[in-house]
Amino acid sequence: MQRWRGLEAVPTGWGRSVVTVGVFDGVHRGHQQLIGRAVARGRERGLPTVVVTFDPHPAELVRPGSHPARLTSLSRRADLVAELGVDAFCVLPFTAELSRMDPAEFAHEVLVDRLHAAAVVVGDNFRFGHRAAGDLKTLTKLGERFGFAVEGLDLITDDGVTFSSTYIRACIDAGDVAVAVAALGRPHRIDGVVVHGDRRGRELGFPTANVACAPFSALPADGVYAGRFVHTGRLLPAAISVGTNPTFSGRERTVEAYVLDVDEDFYGHEVAVDFEYRLRGQERYDGVDALIEQMHRDVARTRELLG
Repeated sequence: MQRWRGLEAVPTGWGRSVVTVGVFDGVHRGHQQLIGRAVARGRERGLPTVVVTFDPHPAELVRPGSHPARLTSLSRRADLVAELGVDAFCVLPFTAELSRMDPAEFAHEVLVDRLHAAAVVVGDNFRFGHRAAGDLKTLTKLGERFGFAVEGLDLITDDGVTFSSTYIRACIDAGDVAVAVAALGRPHRIDGVVVHGDRRGRELGFPTANVACAPFSALPADGVYAGRFVHTGRLLPAAISVGTNPTFSGRERTVEAYVLDVDEDFYGHEVAVDFEYRLRGQERYDGVDALIEQMHRDVARTRELLG
């Protein structure tokens, strides 16, 4: 899959294509259906498929300081999109200039002039252009004007709940990672670098990897989780703590993973953590012995859940 940043990165001579546009944070099941439809339409026409996304999140420019918690890093998003059979991943820097484009200008400059769209596939709630003035009806009219077909897809629902990035963020914020798994179609993952902590885990008999996450990462509610520690392509079972270590009067929120049956030094390595099950909330213990007993129970439960 080709990866482009900015319209100027689109290769000279790029021909007709099928395009889908969105933030696609999380690449959840609804996104997967939408992108899959675009890929199918491209193959029917013998054309490449382009996913257009934005960085930073448009909300950060429109409402500074309101950046939604990020479900996927940009590189992770690209990797997930590539797995769906997309031919090109185009990241548009979301600038003040881009935000001021009216719907017709966006359609002409992005979809027609640079990407030569033969067809555009979007969700039925798609909005675009200055102050989100354009919708599916607007895009359809512009398609008739500029010569590209438009297809709008209904959003995926399950038991009356619509899958959306906002819904998944709410699940994760509440610690409902198993529900997030169902909506994403895979475990929620955070990426980061292993940094030195206070080394207290090793003293307690449970050495942990302290993962420093990127700003705006969507962290689950404080507590203990069963999941996987991702390192050099390996998915290693792990008991994961998110919180402030209240037993030791901690204040800084951290993510620490105890990797089962692996004794390696991960310091300085780029890793990821997948959250699959919530074991319990964060608790404060009266002494170290009580904490160690609970950690043994957490590890045993992790083994049971992850097999």
